[in-house]
Amino acid sequence: MIVLTINEVPGREITEAIGLVRGTAVRARHLGRDIVAICRTIVGGEVPEYTKLVAETREQALDRLVADARARGADAVVGFRFGTSEVAKAAAEVVAYGTAVKLAPKS
Repeated sequence: MIVLTINEVPGREITEAIGLVRGTAVRARHLGRDIVAICRTIVGGEVPEYTKLVAETREQALDRLVADARARGADAVVGFRFGTSEVAKAAAEVVAYGTAVKLAPKS
């Protein structure tokens, strides 16, 4: 599946806009990792426990977006973006969204 942040697929013609597709993932922090992360904030620098959590959540949301696009018969997703929001004090949502499109066959 082609997923692009731009609104076109270089070298290919978009023949149909299928519509909005999205994938959502909500993850909560883990108490054990949270304690280690809090200790890291005292000395500063990157908090790898949170970096890993955010990266995994983004990948899950992206996988769900691709599944949605495939289920709708898309060849590609254009205008792809991520959005985030806090759902609860210890949980965050990542939304992957874009426009599913059909492409003309390669010539």
